[in-house]
Amino acid sequence: MSEMIRSIALVCALSCLAACTAIPDDEKTATNDPYENINRKIFAFNLAVDDYALEPAANLYRKTAPESVQKGVRNYVSWVGMPLTAVNSSLQGKFENAALASLNFLVNGLTFGFVDLMEGEDQPEREDFGQTLASAGIDQGPYLVVPLLGSNTVRSASGRAVDMVFNPLGAFSDEIVSDARSTLPFVSALSFRATHFDTINDVKNNSLDAYARARSAYYQQRDKFLQDNLPKSEEGDELDEFETFFTE
Repeated sequence: MSEMIRSIALVCALSCLAACTAIPDDEKTATNDPYENINRKIFAFNLAVDDYALEPAANLYRKTAPESVQKGVRNYVSWVGMPLTAVNSSLQGKFENAALASLNFLVNGLTFGFVDLMEGEDQPEREDFGQTLASAGIDQGPYLVVPLLGSNTVRSASGRAVDMVFNPLGAFSDEIVSDARSTLPFVSALSFRATHFDTINDVKNNSLDAYARARSAYYQQRDKFLQDNLPKSEEGDELDEFETFFTE
């Protein structure tokens, strides 16, 4: 079953990459959101999932779990992503960052990531395959809202799919590592939602147009995230109050 999911993800990624060059210039808007109608429907679905599942779970988690436990979970989520950062940094020629990510993964592996033994030391910048595509000059394509995953562009969604298929953790047969991969999406979502509980609720409940506000926040954050990979014309402005909305 896992192999089937990986194959489907890879096919979707390749299809999305092809779509990056398939959107005529006259169909592109300032926010490049030609699929806004369907995006809004998916956004509404994601909000419903948040209302009835993720928000209550995150609220319970942040009220009952000690801060030390929540910090440990955040450390764990960061640790599991280090192999992907190492690989994508290498693909982009950022070998120092790749070395830092590899060292971080090995050292913090002593605690399975729950305790950051390198806290206070130089930390690697997170890199994903979406950034690798950007460094190769692949256009970001139109804005997409993905069920359960939220805001993306075609390029970033493709990068996510490739990262999922070729995650270096898949090379390990250890049961603990396998469990880490399978539980990461759920643990990461819960931790992220709890960490940014009030900010996300503000966007949901106090916006005239939550969809437009979330889209704007995503572009600002993602452009800032990609600044070292993009031509100057694609770089975003400084982040506003949404700086932590999409970063984890």
